[in-house]
Amino acid sequence: MIVDAETLAVRAAADRALDALGGLEDGEVTLGDIAWSNELALHVIELKGAGPITDRTAARAAFQAAVEAMNRQLAQDGLRLMPTAMHPWMDPWTETKLWPHGQDEIYKAFDRIFDCRGHGWSNLQSMHINLPFDGDEELGRLHAAVRLVLPLLPGLAASSPVEEGRLSGRLDGRLFHYAGNARRVPSVSGVVVPERVFDRQSYEEKLLGKIYHDLAPHDPEGILQHEWANARGAIVRFDRMALEIRVLDSQEHVAGDFAVAEAVVAAVRAQTEGRFQEPAAQRAWDEHRLAGLFRHAVEQGEATVVEDAEFLAAWGFPGARATLQEVWQHLVGATVELDALDPAVSRALQVILREGTLARRIITAVGPEPGRPALRAAYGRLVECLDSGEPFSAE
Repeated sequence: MIVDAETLAVRAAADRALDALGGLEDGEVTLGDIAWSNELALHVIELKGAGPITDRTAARAAFQAAVEAMNRQLAQDGLRLMPTAMHPWMDPWTETKLWPHGQDEIYKAFDRIFDCRGHGWSNLQSMHINLPFDGDEELGRLHAAVRLVLPLLPGLAASSPVEEGRLSGRLDGRLFHYAGNARRVPSVSGVVVPERVFDRQSYEEKLLGKIYHDLAPHDPEGILQHEWANARGAIVRFDRMALEIRVLDSQEHVAGDFAVAEAVVAAVRAQTEGRFQEPAAQRAWDEHRLAGLFRHAVEQGEATVVEDAEFLAAWGFPGARATLQEVWQHLVGATVELDALDPAVSRALQVILREGTLARRIITAVGPEPGRPALRAAYGRLVECLDSGEPFSAE
């Protein structure tokens, strides 16, 4: 998100930033391997790969270079980028400004139906992972595995413990608000964990069809009748033949996002290969049971205690009780070759496993009842982490 370089207050300047790079008309500009584009809120700007990059070390370096270049561009207007999943003191009810340029009819439709001034719509940043598939067989295996990993994700990636200038009491405030975004049309997000659908026809008829049907009275022009209107924690994008994981908080720096991605992808791959549980057993998991575990993780992050022995067994954990930090330490140990990773990514992942989620490190840094000076100091450090590529440590 874009903030004032001195005060760290949000600044609705994504259009100015894109205009300076020649991308205002389309809302997107590509610079080398990286593309910058607009988002719903005018203070948020998206960074994504312009296409598949097979060399992950090169990809991480390209993303880091892009962040540094954007910060240099923003500095001309006294602005800079801030990481993490939520701004710590933004008031979304008074400070939200929506993207007013190309394709703004989409944002206006969302705003008309759901009111996009809340935290879950306008005060958020996330990291998405797109996992490709080819045909129903691969889709079924991938969707089953991803459904099973969703309850674990806040225990790895939570980075939003502060909102409106105070500790909220939960580690993943973004996902707490995300889950309630579409309460006016509940089928849009369901229970965040997707239903048990494992082929294209079932997905389009049972899941997307329900969303489109329920949105229709509120969206007579059909502006939102697209698969991206689905707000579950993982959605199938048939337009790009990929499954998109959407419930990962942004970290403090690019290597942190890549570290989270490495751990998640390795866990999903192991599950699709049947290393921990057979595919048929994976498909049997009820979304409401998984959603209950997910909600606990949103509150407590890596300290969440899982006492569902069947769920732990589904991930090969040898015990009937564990924290999510212990589960992730087990999974990374079983599926990730740390020495083979980009050194910056390996270091970031080890910080998460050792010191806890970024949310936990922020809480430690600001203390139990932080005032604005403590928050400004901590988030000032986080801003520096994003630009320097260094991890945030509370030690």
